[in-house]
Amino acid sequence: MAEKRDYYEVLGLNKGASDDEIKKAFRQSAKKYHPDLHPGDKECEERFKEVNEAYEVLSDKDKRARYDQFGHAGVDPNYGAGAGGGNPFGGGIDLDDIFSSFFGGFGGRRQGRANAPQRGSDVETTVTISFEESAKGCKKTISYNSVSTCDECHGTGAAAGSQPKTCSACGGSGRVTINQRSPFGVIQTQRSCDACHGTGKIVDNPCRKCSGSGRQRKSRTVDVTIPAGIRDGQILNVSDHGNAGYNGGPSGDLHVHISVRSHSMFERRGDDVWCDIPITFPQAVLGAELTVPTLDGKVKYTIHEGTQPNDVFKLKGRGFPHLGGRGKGDQYVRILVEIPKSLNAKQKELVRDFEKSTTEKNYAKRKSFFDKLKNYFNN
Repeated sequence: MAEKRDYYEVLGLNKGASDDEIKKAFRQSAKKYHPDLHPGDKECEERFKEVNEAYEVLSDKDKRARYDQFGHAGVDPNYGAGAGGGNPFGGGIDLDDIFSSFFGGFGGRRQGRANAPQRGSDVETTVTISFEESAKGCKKTISYNSVSTCDECHGTGAAAGSQPKTCSACGGSGRVTINQRSPFGVIQTQRSCDACHGTGKIVDNPCRKCSGSGRQRKSRTVDVTIPAGIRDGQILNVSDHGNAGYNGGPSGDLHVHISVRSHSMFERRGDDVWCDIPITFPQAVLGAELTVPTLDGKVKYTIHEGTQPNDVFKLKGRGFPHLGGRGKGDQYVRILVEIPKSLNAKQKELVRDFEKSTTEKNYAKRKSFFDKLKNYFNN
């Protein structure tokens, strides 16, 4: 077998070259010997493979350290042995095939073909709605940005009148196979093709509108129906409205985050609605008919005589609809008794007369408290 050249020599570098220098030298050499630029030239094809092999070792920190210390033997245990390398399995071992049967490939995920259809990624946006809209449901036109297929080149990445070429380095697969000898024989591993960056295609004349990517960012709008009963922080999923897929693959989804504005009178607790209603002292004593605001409009409710501060009454079925189900929550109304301030002399006199006319029987809680207080000090 032919003697391998020094990897630094292959890339035209000194041994102490930096990572950036290695990367730059690889790009220059790969471009110089790329098979697409020299069709049918076997020598350039071999040089291109040699450049790829050198870069694979020198760009890896651990491999480079072993190579610097032991030369080719540090990264190829059977360097100098026959092509078979004593392989007991009678051929090359594809580690990705072995590991995929257990873990789905290296990293738990087997790489697919570069030109296979791939689903686009999802996009997120936020829409703000009112408290009433969250209760009743509504329709919103939402504006957002997403990546679409370029309308100039229709996703090919090539300028009008031209087409991408199949990468000759990887045969259009987007992956290159690396053979390494080991005590078990020749081990095969795969990595993304450096020539086409894993796309499987070479674009010599890129589209000006998308710079050869085949994709462009656009502003889009979509009409979304927001269901009645939706809560603050929930997410609506709009299928096929995310970023465009690759190679004819489906688009991702649009995730719409719902933000509900707070209300000046109402508070949501689950699917129930709470509100406070202030009443006067006479209304609490004598009872009264109140006008109560609800999500469905105003309703009348009569409170009984002797209503106490913080008493709560319920309006059945006046809350939020149960999302995805039947029925509705309830509305709870808490009574706040407001004590008047800044009374004039006549009003104060009336209050004193009222106080004189009442007895302990009129104040059940007060009577109970003083009974307990009396018993406490007598013990």
